[in-house]
Amino acid sequence: MVDYRIDDLARAAGTTVRNVRVYQDRELLPPPRREGRTAIYSDAHLVRLRLIINMLERGYAFAQIKEMIVAWESGRSLGEVLGLEEVVGASWADEEPRAVTVGELRKKFGKQFSPSNIKRSIELGLLERRGRSFVSPSPQLLDAGAELVSLGVPLNEVLDLAEQLQKDIDHVAEILVEVVRKHVLTRPVPSDDEIPYYSDVLQRLRPLVMSALNAAAARSAERVIPGVLGDKLVELLVNTGKPGEAS
Repeated sequence: MVDYRIDDLARAAGTTVRNVRVYQDRELLPPPRREGRTAIYSDAHLVRLRLIINMLERGYAFAQIKEMIVAWESGRSLGEVLGLEEVVGASWADEEPRAVTVGELRKKFGKQFSPSNIKRSIELGLLERRGRSFVSPSPQLLDAGAELVSLGVPLNEVLDLAEQLQKDIDHVAEILVEVVRKHVLTRPVPSDDEIPYYSDVLQRLRPLVMSALNAAAARSAERVIPGVLGDKLVELLVNTGKPGEAS
């Protein structure tokens, strides 16, 4: 169990200390324990905070969030509530964030590692500033972007691609999750007996969504790549096969 001071909690959740205090004032976030004059928060608070932020980003009002939390907690132990919250708010990423220095980023992206591209990378969530260095929440995406740049794709276009790709993937994931919500998770507030079932469904949903997205992406690549690169491949084969040409 990790302990957080309020500034550490805000940083871990990607929000501000002011917002944390607002959520506490509105009774969305449980009060911390006290060690003298210091407020100490736990992993449970971080999970709840991430859930609140996620619901706000999806358009829920404070009153709606509070109503759902109150209804959810009514008649249930803290362990039951947090158990389901942890499943809902858990990270789906199989990779760990990685610290990267300015030197490493310059080596990956060269002169294209400019202030404007840094700013946009932060806005897209591809980098997080940590003092004079950065953290990459998804090293796989960072490495993929660097590989595209090494192949000759301008970094600003790689960032355009990352932004559009995230929007498209969000849309597909929302469709998949909405189907499950509509037909499986039919009650907005599960009863005591349903909490273990809901937790199990949500845990099974993660590999299901990832498997569906990966399979669909592979099939799309098989269909699209020949059409996009077919002319180039034909031209290459024709030119290579001409007699008398240097190999």
